[in-house]
Amino acid sequence: MNNKAAAYQQQADKAQLVERHAPLVKRIAHHLMARLPASVIVDDLIQAGMIGLLEAAKNFDGSKGASFETFAGIRIRGAMLDEIRKGDWTPRSVHKNSRAITEAITLVERETGRDARDAEIAEKLEVSLSDYHQMLNEVNAGKIIGIEDLGVTEDVLTTEQTKGTDSPFDDLLQGSFQKALAHAITTLPEREAIVLSLYYDEELNLREIGEVLEVSESRVSQIHSQAMLKLKSRMQSWRSE
Repeated sequence: MNNKAAAYQQQADKAQLVERHAPLVKRIAHHLMARLPASVIVDDLIQAGMIGLLEAAKNFDGSKGASFETFAGIRIRGAMLDEIRKGDWTPRSVHKNSRAITEAITLVERETGRDARDAEIAEKLEVSLSDYHQMLNEVNAGKIIGIEDLGVTEDVLTTEQTKGTDSPFDDLLQGSFQKALAHAITTLPEREAIVLSLYYDEELNLREIGEVLEVSESRVSQIHSQAMLKLKSRMQSWRSE
């Protein structure tokens, strides 16, 4: 096969990859939509995801071991998250509260040497416990802090017991950051770790998690936000080491 024919075949193979995996884009978009406010338009996510799929087809190297679906899924989700961030709808006050909570968690855990409790964080913020819970709800409603925002894929929550030894994500979990994040997750209180596992690993929404834990959807929202802000605080400490 001459060079021209080989190049044509390569382009045809990439086109087939894109066509075959187009449903993956819609699946990821609708999965994300279940976690986002109504102001986000699913067609915008799908459009961004298709760009991610095209880039994945262009850059995929099958010799690296991961399947194309795994590689493309990461690129698609990343493109959608970039689109969401560009159209950030969150009020400045919510960003401010998110930073304040992260700082309060860091201070409490530095002072006590253990996991920060709700009441301690509220006291450090000089607000009532109910006001603190409302702040968590607003952070969660404005923009859920995702595992991707910490610098790793969602699959870091999958334990060695729940994944096969030939998992295509193994290579992604080998870096020191990923190992530190996985360790940080194990130090969370049991309920917070369970919420993260159900949300990212089992892909349940907040209402479904509430039914499992027999608490309100609002309480799950609070637990999720606090867990992610704790991880954000602890990973900032890791970066400074």
